[in-house]
Amino acid sequence: MTTEVVITGLGATTPLGGDVASTWDGVLNGATGIKRLEEEWLDRFELPAKIGAPLAVEPADVLPRVQLRRMDRCEAIAVIAAREAWADAGFELPSDESEPVDPDRLGVALGTGIGGPLTLLQQDDLLETQGLRKVSPLTVPMLMPNGPAAMVSLDLRARAGVHSPASACASGAEGLAKGFEMIQQGHADVVVAGGAEACIHPITIAGFAQARTLSTRNDEPDRASRPFDVDRDGFVMGEGAGVIVLESAEHAKARGARIYARLAGTGITSDAYHITGSHPDGRGQIGAMRKALRSGGLEPSDIGHVNAHATSTVVGDVGEANSVRQAIGEGAVVTAPKGSLGHLVGGAGAVESIVTILSLQHGVIPATRNLEKLDPKVELDVVADKPRHVEQTAAINNAFGFGGHNVALAFAKA
Repeated sequence: MTTEVVITGLGATTPLGGDVASTWDGVLNGATGIKRLEEEWLDRFELPAKIGAPLAVEPADVLPRVQLRRMDRCEAIAVIAAREAWADAGFELPSDESEPVDPDRLGVALGTGIGGPLTLLQQDDLLETQGLRKVSPLTVPMLMPNGPAAMVSLDLRARAGVHSPASACASGAEGLAKGFEMIQQGHADVVVAGGAEACIHPITIAGFAQARTLSTRNDEPDRASRPFDVDRDGFVMGEGAGVIVLESAEHAKARGARIYARLAGTGITSDAYHITGSHPDGRGQIGAMRKALRSGGLEPSDIGHVNAHATSTVVGDVGEANSVRQAIGEGAVVTAPKGSLGHLVGGAGAVESIVTILSLQHGVIPATRNLEKLDPKVELDVVADKPRHVEQTAAINNAFGFGGHNVALAFAKA
């Protein structure tokens, strides 16, 4: 018998707001978290892209300074989002007097694309300029890619397993897929899953700029990220975290939990084609969507909309559009939140899953910000101008990453 996996808690901190409510409100109302960056290194290194999507609420406004000093920025925002999701699911933080969930049945699956290089680079600077004694003894725990997942597991006392997928921009979605698998295989009753990224830094901006993937619309940052638009010129680097509490339906119902939706099916494939580019015929993307449908017992006709990965790159958006047409159908309805959020890299798949879940729950598909003229090569019904109110049975969220990682998640109404 297949175990049904449901969503009982949501948490996020993003360029649109410090929680789920403000993020959803921003996406729904076409707000933007993209702005001109003010860091002095933009001019010092003559970087061509001077825009980004930083957090709307700083971690220092949420967590104590003593705690922040022991975590990389990526770890801090993972903990912030996880605590919101945990509370939203109706749980208290564990204490010596109370364990709201059996720790041996509680897991964590939280990915990151880049991890903690902010710590790595800062500590390397200290080593070179001030010597060994100035290097923090917490350097390795702060920079390791499994750090965000480990910090959340420590915070919630999760002992059923802690997993940290590192699959570039698909990491957050793969975290959810891993959590789904843990519950279905009987390894956990509850899994705190998602992704986080916080790496707006000269080296990441320079690297993406050299790869010609970033928008350089510096004079109009609010119009820079424009998925599927004919005038798109690249993505905008952002930071953020999204965390979802996954739970077996049996466990959730036994405690009377509110259920947002079901994670009905997952699909993971790999292109094995190019380190940065997707396979030109979209076989991996198509395969991931079809796997998600099949594992969820869904048909293409059940899908009310696809939350597209659509980063606003010239080649990537068209490739995904072609894949969606083949996997879901020519009449597929699509939206792309990166017009508002920017690209949250390892956090993108999780944050946009939250948007997909709320879209299902409220019966409304957010419009794609900055879509003024649809690229004629994008032969899809892309929601633009204003949200579209429509009841839906199910929806798909896509997340694709450098290295050929493809993840599709199928969500369905509870």
